[in-house]
Order: sequence, then structure tokens, then C-alpha cells
Amino acid sequence: MLATIVLRKIRSSPCRFPPPRSSTIAPVPESAPTPAQVLAKVQIFSGLAESELSFLAQRAVPRNYSAGQSVFGEGEPCSGLYVVESGHVRIFKSSANGREQVLSIDGPGSSIAELPVFDGGSYPASVTAIDDATLLFVSKQDFQALCLVHPQVALKVLRVVGARLRRLVGIIEELSFTTVRHRLASFLLRLAQKEGKRSAAGVEITLPASNQELASHIGTVRELVSRNLSRLQAEGMLKIDGRTVTISNLKALEAEMDSPE
Repeated sequence: MLATIVLRKIRSSPCRFPPPRSSTIAPVPESAPTPAQVLAKVQIFSGLAESELSFLAQRAVPRNYSAGQSVFGEGEPCSGLYVVESGHVRIFKSSANGREQVLSIDGPGSSIAELPVFDGGSYPASVTAIDDATLLFVSKQDFQALCLVHPQVALKVLRVVGARLRRLVGIIEELSFTTVRHRLASFLLRLAQKEGKRSAAGVEITLPASNQELASHIGTVRELVSRNLSRLQAEGMLKIDGRTVTISNLKALEAEMDSPE
């Protein structure tokens, strides 16, 4: 009788076997690059020996910035240069009435503010983070000491500064000699070439976050950007859906570059 009761309890009790272990292996997170590895990808530091990069990396200070945070402002005393490790920064000039002209958008591997480190002047433009960014700061004293030991670094800085000067001359030419419509078409074509996605409807691009930001890129005001975008859409060159633009007639937009001003 007792044996029958025990057997019934065993049959009615739930199974309590331990759950099987998962056979999935957790992915190993990628290790962040070291300061020396980040510096080695920068044009002005390429070619330096490991010991030389180590000298610089030991003195480079990582600084984190959130989206929209200022790195430095135009006219502030130059304390050193920066290297973008991650994220993107916006380099721009401001007028007295608050208008802005974007000079460059720089990402990982870019160096910023080399020139004032040499000439002793203040920062010639302002820099803010577009998204969360990490920059390596190298003091003016440490960078000048590196250049004294390795003059080839200074020569590479001249090449970088020369390329930027050519780009700035191009911006001046556009602002001085072209219309807003021409500059807008040029900006859209550069964006299409850089990050456009082809589809059956044309080439799809994403505009900056606002027409005010787009105006800062091409040296005008928000109202003229809105007006010219609407005209290009009415003429069948574009289809606009929020901040997404599909260039439906690429040849017609390219012809804008050759049309008389």
C-alpha cells in the first residue's frame, strides 16, 4: 500500500531537470583602437615609426563630446590640435548677424587646427560635434616638439593645409560667382556622388537635418533653400519626401552646372 502511494507521488510530481545549457557562444566585443593606432591613420602622422607614434600617443588626451557640443570657438586661443577618433565634427565660420558657412564635415582620421599651432594665432573657425564623438587632443608644445625632431611631419601639415586652402578657394568662388540655384545643384550632386543610393526612381539622398543647416553649407538663407528646392521639384528634377530627396533627372541637374549664371 505504501509503495503504491509513493509511486503515485513520483508520477504526479513535475519534472525538475535543469534546463540545457545554451550552445550559443557570446560574441567577443571588438577592442577599441589604441591612441597610437588612431594617430597612425592620420595623414600628417603616416610614416612615423612605432616609437614615435608611442611618444605622441602617450601625450594625446582623449576628449568626449556629445552631439551639438562645442569643441572650440572661432577666435579662442589655440592650445593644440585635435584628431577625430570617432564620430563627426562640423567646421564653420559665423557672421555678426548669426549666419553660418560650413567649411567642412570631418570624420575619423581627420586632424583639425594644425595651422594655428604653427602661426601662434587663435582658432580661425568654430568646431562642434555632429554626433557623439571622441577626439584626441595634442598640445601645441608636444606637437611642435615632434616637428622639431621629425621635420617631415611639418611638410605633411603643409600638404594638408594646401589642400584645405584649395577647397576654401573653391568655396569663395562659388559664393562670389554663382547663384543659390547653382550652389544647391552642386551640393546635391556632391551628396549623390558621395552617398547616393540608386533605385528605379533615380538617385536617393538624405538632406541635412534642416533647411537652415543646408543653407549653412551653400552660403545662403533658409527661405532661398526652400524656394529653390520647390522649383527643382516642380521642374521634375527632384522628388522630395521629408529629408529624403530622389534625383529623378540626374542629367538635367548636371546641366545646371553648365548653364550660364
